[in-house]
Amino acid sequence: MGLERMRRELSWLDHEERPKVVAEVSYAASLGDRSENAEYIYGKKRLREIDRRRGYLVSRLRKARMVDPSTLGGDVVRFGATVVVEDEDGHQKTWRIYGEDEVDVDAGIVSWRSPLAQALMGKEAGDAARVRAPGGVREVEIVDVCYEPVPDLPDDLDFSR
Repeated sequence: MGLERMRRELSWLDHEERPKVVAEVSYAASLGDRSENAEYIYGKKRLREIDRRRGYLVSRLRKARMVDPSTLGGDVVRFGATVVVEDEDGHQKTWRIYGEDEVDVDAGIVSWRSPLAQALMGKEAGDAARVRAPGGVREVEIVDVCYEPVPDLPDDLDFSR
């Protein structure tokens, strides 16, 4: 999920985007006066942005650790949990609590740092949690807590890194 997205982006930067911008900067430099050459100036700025993003991705990938939630278990909400909550109106929603690089709200995945996850952490099924959201504070009840395998992952991933 997030780990694979970061790897793909890094590969794209290294093999497509950066070489393309380097070629553009080289061409712009060959045109002469660089001090008033907008293409050259913009290209150099774009290269700095690419290198900064590349450095960030390399750093994140070095620190990243795959966690298989199905190996965690327990009844308490923590990183890797799949939590079913019910709001005051009786609507239920399932959330997975994963890392910052995995966030996909439409798919029901929130970061462990999100206000929702922070409100749920350490609680069990039957507990209530007060969530501070942009629309104000709301209360949800935890209906279920489980630790499921990450959906749609290849079988050959190594979680022992």
